[in-house]
Amino acid sequence: MSRTFLERFDHGWRLIATGAAFVGFGTCGVLFSVLVFPFAWLWPHRASRQAAVSTVIHWFFRALVAMLQVIGVMKLDVSGVAALRARGPAVVVANHPTYLDVMVLLSLTPRACCVVKNAHWGNPCFWGIVRAAEYVSNADPAELIEAGARQLEKGYTMIVFPEGTRSPGGDRLHPFSRGFAHMALKAGIPIRPVLIDCDPPAFTKQMRWYHVPTRPFTMRIAVLEPLALDALAGDDASPALAARTVTHAVQAHITEHLFVYGFFKTRN
Repeated sequence: MSRTFLERFDHGWRLIATGAAFVGFGTCGVLFSVLVFPFAWLWPHRASRQAAVSTVIHWFFRALVAMLQVIGVMKLDVSGVAALRARGPAVVVANHPTYLDVMVLLSLTPRACCVVKNAHWGNPCFWGIVRAAEYVSNADPAELIEAGARQLEKGYTMIVFPEGTRSPGGDRLHPFSRGFAHMALKAGIPIRPVLIDCDPPAFTKQMRWYHVPTRPFTMRIAVLEPLALDALAGDDASPALAARTVTHAVQAHITEHLFVYGFFKTRN
């Protein structure tokens, strides 16, 4: 067999495997919404219900990530992941290069809650999951802050992608929204930055699912040291000004470390 044939065969296999994984993910999401979600809401104890649903989601995504690695679609390279598995509340703030970012972070974080787009509340694959897990909608900024702070008080890790959508590429980030900063300041919880990279790029804003790269892509996750709020906000007395200062500081910190870790290659 020629090398070209083997390369084409490998690409075709990964294309089929990727499509099958997306179909399986969507099917499981629908089945969860239809079969599991109604029973979850009949569970009499709300706190244990949320914990059970979060655990199911965590292990489902762990299995899905493991399957994608076994079938040769992706590789996973993580550092500092023990911090995500530690007990206790945290505000995880990450850049958002690919569609798979939330799946990978949830697979690494046993007790997590997410801020998700309001559109997912009507998505047939996600509506039951986001409700049963008590994820936080980004539809109302004030309610986002309150709901996120409540989840932190219950001991959950809040996973936030403050760009609001996938990163634009070209070693750039969208401006961060301030919701995560208000949330952290209200709960008094330090912010833990997380860097995400995908090499070669896959499932970006500009790519469809069938734009499979020429080789298996590697998802790289780097969990950084937490950032203390008092060091970021300084002496700002106004909550609005403090949140703005924290937001700018966190975006600058994440951007700088994306270059340091080699996830961004050139400075603009």
